[in-house]
Amino acid sequence: MTDVHDPETRSRNMAAIRGRDTKPEKLLRSALHRAGYRFRLKAPLPGKPDLTLKKFRATIFTHGCFWHMHDCPRFKQPGGDNAEFWRAKLIRNAERDREVAEQLSALGWRQLVVWECALIGPGRLDLPTVVDRIGQWLTSGAETGEIAGEFE
Repeated sequence: MTDVHDPETRSRNMAAIRGRDTKPEKLLRSALHRAGYRFRLKAPLPGKPDLTLKKFRATIFTHGCFWHMHDCPRFKQPGGDNAEFWRAKLIRNAERDREVAEQLSALGWRQLVVWECALIGPGRLDLPTVVDRIGQWLTSGAETGEIAGEFE
């Protein structure tokens, strides 16, 4: 399958994808702050968690479904001329996620992953629902957790 864009357009599109302060990150931060949670952004911990709640010894990552190979309808296998490059890149991202999780656990930090599909798109949850689930996880004492979108 060939790319639908010429190389210059594809390059411009890919360069415009940001690695921080994405729409899902901003939505989640805003909702948690409104709910009274206080957190630190990009704390100097392995993997640079999006949010760190010291009071709960917890980290929260907002993962993009494509970049972190989430098993949901939003994630599509890379195609086009550079499919092998993208598959290798995404597989390495998933490996790095596992390495970071092990490092954070070794340091005594709990980890919650909020997938992009829980915050935007057709399977998204209401923000109050996401905040409630985060609150339940924070008080549960569970080591890890995950919040994903709901698809039929």
